[in-house]
Amino acid sequence: MPQYDLPLEQLRQYLPERKEEPDFDDFWRQTIEESLSRFEPPRLEKVDFGLDLLDTYDVTFSGYMGQKIKAWLILPKNAREKLPCVVEFIGYGGGRGYPYDWLLYACANFGHFVMDTRGQGSGWLKGDTPDYEPSYGPQYPGFMTRGILDPKTYYYRRVFTDAVMAVESVRHLEQIDAERIAVGGMSQGGGIALAAAALSQGVKGLVCDVPFLCHFERAVKLVDTTPYAEISRYCKIHPDKTETVFRTLSYFDGVNFAARAKCPALFSVALMDDICPPSTIFAAYNHYAGPKRIEIYPFAGHEGGGSHQTKKKIEFLKEIFYRKGV
Repeated sequence: MPQYDLPLEQLRQYLPERKEEPDFDDFWRQTIEESLSRFEPPRLEKVDFGLDLLDTYDVTFSGYMGQKIKAWLILPKNAREKLPCVVEFIGYGGGRGYPYDWLLYACANFGHFVMDTRGQGSGWLKGDTPDYEPSYGPQYPGFMTRGILDPKTYYYRRVFTDAVMAVESVRHLEQIDAERIAVGGMSQGGGIALAAAALSQGVKGLVCDVPFLCHFERAVKLVDTTPYAEISRYCKIHPDKTETVFRTLSYFDGVNFAARAKCPALFSVALMDDICPPSTIFAAYNHYAGPKRIEIYPFAGHEGGGSHQTKKKIEFLKEIFYRKGV
């Protein structure tokens, strides 16, 4: 696909007005406090997948309102000290899969906590966690419009809270240095990580690759690809609900979380990405409140920078985890 969005010079300056409701911070404070009040220490079961150089654990932790969420914890074997840890969130439709799907960060001598995404995990990697809540009314197939007429019932309220609780759970693991926890992900995972960086305490860094869930109003008008198209198709059938839909989405927009996140961040964007438009990513990046840098891939689609970006991520994480004063 050709480059179709704003020219790069304009993307670098693109700073749209943020749209958020007056109770945005209260909404999230109350949501997180309610779930923290139901927190229980994570349960770990050591499992053997034949990865002789790694220790792998099947994890169950307390997510939204204490609901049980699955994860993997993957560690270098026989670590002699507490490890820094990357809490990773998964792209749309995928689940936690198996430990051998997630070898990168443990091979870099980090702990790696991979959160299953509730209700997902049948599009590519398998998932093991249900969405415990009802659907709350009609929805377009997928997850983008599940409960969308009220921020209290919207699907991503539960997912983003799960992500915050995942960070809190990692802070309680004896193998992990609670002062060196980063969050990251690609696409949907990047959008979840951005929310987690804003809503969690003590996050050391953010890796945000081609993030989804940013600048919804522009995204749904610029591309007709899923998952954003789920929203536009819902609004086509329910035009009388459009204002309500975008009011709800404002509570979950990565642009608003970016303005609140302050840890060092590494973003990436692909200028031929027809899933997550470049301007939506730059909208979040340009509003980001902390130290930041962005890697730009002019001729890539939604796959982003691939192995080139992997190298950048490892370098960034080693910098924030190991350099004094960072």
